[in-house]
Amino acid sequence: MQSVYLAGFDVFRRDAVAHGERLKSLCAAQGLRGIYPLDDAPPGDVSDLASWICQSNLQKIRNADAVLANLDCFRGSEPDSGTVFEIGYATALGKPVWAYFSDQRPLIEQLDTDGDGYCRQGYQVEDFALPKNLMLACSWAGASKSAQEGLVALAGLLRSELNMPELAEESSAAENGGPSRT
Repeated sequence: MQSVYLAGFDVFRRDAVAHGERLKSLCAAQGLRGIYPLDDAPPGDVSDLASWICQSNLQKIRNADAVLANLDCFRGSEPDSGTVFEIGYATALGKPVWAYFSDQRPLIEQLDTDGDGYCRQGYQVEDFALPKNLMLACSWAGASKSAQEGLVALAGLLRSELNMPELAEESSAAENGGPSRT
């Protein structure tokens, strides 16, 4: 069974563990095994918990076949920086990444800008008609508005990579029009 690392700031939710279980159930419904960052508890004798968490999540990404990443805005107008790092790491390993986030409008439309395309802090906002920074949008396999839509599409992508057209067709039919791709 193929596996998907579930990246995102969801680990900071009050119901983080329960939310992870919901995401893993969505994976199972697509014939995938979800790998959530909080699946493993740190050993009791960890002297550097931050380092342990980092290495544990990097190993989970190495073990996964793909990554599903929550790129909704977190603590501001950008995605969680840890999630962005995980996307870069997965991309460097050659693993497909599927992003999901609710606001699919071009980035320039999501932010307050002056008439010249500069934000309130005085920085130019890129205008490539992409919903996120070009380094993310040009490296993901696709993007959807929800985790569920993303998992349907990602399952189809993984099946097609395995040369299993009959399963990819079933997944495509289940999409009912499919997710928004950028």
